Amino acid sequence: MSDSVTSPPLLVPAPSQQPISHLQQRRIDEAVAEIAQTADLHPGVIIVANLLIDRVEYMSKRGLHELRTTPDELRALGPGYWEKYFNPADAADLLPKVYAMIQNPDPWASVSIFQQVRSAPDGSYVWHLSATRVLLRDESTGQPLLLVTSSVPIDPLHHVTHKVSRLLEENNFLRLNGRRFATLSRRERDVLRLVALGHSAPEIADELNISEQTAATHRRNVRQKLEATTAFELSQYARAFDLI
Repeated sequence: MSDSVTSPPLLVPAPSQQPISHLQQRRIDEAVAEIAQTADLHPGVIIVANLLIDRVEYMSKRGLHELRTTPDELRALGPGYWEKYFNPADAADLLPKVYAMIQNPDPWASVSIFQQVRSAPDGSYVWHLSATRVLLRDESTGQPLLLVTSSVPIDPLHHVTHKVSRLLEENNFLRLNGRRFATLSRRERDVLRLVALGHSAPEIADELNISEQTAATHRRNVRQKLEATTAFELSQYARAFDLI
């Protein structure tokens, strides 16, 4: 029923094609070393991403333990890291925010997001709350060189986890089906709302002061435009687009 989800890198924009200069590498090494001095004192996981070559430059010990990996293995993955450990559906929300952040001259600008990390022992996703900001920029061009992220796992039994999951699923539904919903007329949206509330064609006709035949026609057109075959699919649209 829905379009396919693309899977761009989750945390970083497209890497630069320019080689890393000796000065840039020295500053990157210094920034990573400074972060590493205290990273393991934080309650969450600290990750430093190298934007120039699209790879993880550093991850604190807790993160390495949760992913059951090593620094060398992470660096060897390159951009494959994002696809291996993160749900690509989250990228649709995160990437535009990251692009906006790296263009913001405010040195404290950051992006926070709930995201799914494949860190469970059985390979399933675990919800994390992550915050990301630019750690290092090129002194001459202002080009972002490093991003630093702090990520904290959320208790799977906490009620907020289930609510966040539902909200993100709904947001993804909005993104994938917005064009279909936009084809509905105002009257068809009124009919969709009433259908989702369980009203029959005669009840819809009475509510909207139209004939029963017209109500049935609107209901049929709504199903065709939305490519929805079940009452559940219609209710998804009604909830996601705030009709009920």
